[in-house]
Amino acid sequence: MPAPEAAHYLGVSESMLRQLDLPRRMLGAKRLYDRFDLDAYASSLPIEGES
Repeated sequence: MPAPEAAHYLGVSESMLRQLDLPRRMLGAKRLYDRFDLDAYASSLPIEGES
């Protein structure tokens, strides 16, 4: 998915998305984020209240 959609999917700004250094796929000149990579990143985040 394009950066605006990927940022919305994660609930972050596009500038924050670019700072996350997530892999992007190439489709011609387009750079797209894979939903599975976004899900993996979100799953790796700490859970609130757990140490």
